[in-house]
Amino acid sequence: MGSQAVSMPYLADTENVSSGERRDYWRHVVSHAFVPLEASFPREDAGFDGRLRGATLGALGVYDVDTGAHAAHRTAKLTTAAPAECYKLGLVVSGRGLLGQDGRQAVLNPGEFAVYDTDRPYTLTFEDPSRLLVLIFPRTMLGLPQDRIAQITATPISGDSGLGALVGPFLLQIGALLEEVETHGGARLAGNVIDLVATTLAGRLDLTADPGSIRNALFLRITSYIEAHLGDPGLGPAEIAGAHHISTRYLHKLFRAEGTTVLAWIRERRLDRCGRDLRDPLQLLRPVSAIAVRWGYTDASHFSRIFKAAFGLSPREYRHGQALCARGQDEASPLPRP
Repeated sequence: MGSQAVSMPYLADTENVSSGERRDYWRHVVSHAFVPLEASFPREDAGFDGRLRGATLGALGVYDVDTGAHAAHRTAKLTTAAPAECYKLGLVVSGRGLLGQDGRQAVLNPGEFAVYDTDRPYTLTFEDPSRLLVLIFPRTMLGLPQDRIAQITATPISGDSGLGALVGPFLLQIGALLEEVETHGGARLAGNVIDLVATTLAGRLDLTADPGSIRNALFLRITSYIEAHLGDPGLGPAEIAGAHHISTRYLHKLFRAEGTTVLAWIRERRLDRCGRDLRDPLQLLRPVSAIAVRWGYTDASHFSRIFKAAFGLSPREYRHGQALCARGQDEASPLPRP
């Protein structure tokens, strides 16, 4: 996975590959991103399209895969020749997947996911174009007995209820935010994701999850809720606690354990979103006040004060400075003349 806590996003796309070479290219792509695999296609003479985007957060790999019909095979020979000691979690976003491992066959419909072990043979088949999100991480990160996990590999877990309902939406959010995760935050995020997965699987196995994992899973759920409601001016501790059926006192305790407060977390995330919009050249003509309102700031003077306190510049000065920087880069690197 590499030594850095957060890698640069990885992208592979068959669009610019000739039709005759796309299958071999895709075989290379999936083996490079995950573990060595063999790939078969229903018709070698038919067209194939595939796109894979991903990055690593510490030891956790997160991948968003759009694929045409094919099957990926982790054979017994490959598990012996190239052991990886990892688990993978596959979440189907659209289409349908068929996962086979340990004598079980799991049909995965949209919103369903399953765990599988890279060091035992498996096959993942897509009969039609599909999209899935894949996590890959060392088995030791999960903190659950491997013999118990072997009992539920290739077993579909619903994303409609329980902790399973948190996995899909949060992974989709991670996929959208990969390029914005800082090194330190990425390592912590990876730990929270694995805690959520571990807690979900422990419930499936009727195991008692570590209290710390349960607490981290709850914190992850709460911060995901905050992220989804940043534009609500009324977002605050009482609403957040009520939405998660906990007391405001316990909510504050969770954030103190992370070295921050609920309101500071909300403020930091809102200002980060405002700063990103102010840097966006496509939003150059959008009024600063509209950007502030979008992220929950209805008082323009209050927004200007806290933005300047955080960035050292007023929102308009910040936007102007970013525009000058972009212009300077363009002038320093002129486009070649025809």
